[in-house]
Amino acid sequence: MNRILLKSKLHRITATASEIDYEGSCEIDGILLDAADINDFEQIQVYNINNGNRFTTYAIRGKDNSGVISVNGAAAHKAAVGDLLIIASYASYDQEEIKKYTPTLCYVNDKNILTKIDTSISLQEVIKYTS
Repeated sequence: MNRILLKSKLHRITATASEIDYEGSCEIDGILLDAADINDFEQIQVYNINNGNRFTTYAIRGKDNSGVISVNGAAAHKAAVGDLLIIASYASYDQEEIKKYTPTLCYVNDKNILTKIDTSISLQEVIKYTS
């Protein structure tokens, strides 16, 4: 049996653009894509912390070190510039892979610059965002 588990996430990333007149997708700084092991055109889930919207789209590579997070096409109705987002990717794992499984959790600052990569949610992170 295979199970679908979180592969990686970009946590509390800030939307820098919202482009309705675009073919679709979510443009993400290339450095952040690499850190989160997300490929061009890979399916992603986007969770908007500000308004609770959740949607599926795909990733496209933005310029490295640009900090760009552009929600495009129909999804642009679900996120505005400045909204905090969680961008998640998932994968299917078999029982043997699950034994060695760890997600990649990427944290950024308010300019979408990578500050930390971890494999588990720490109590300090929970306290940081709830206090």
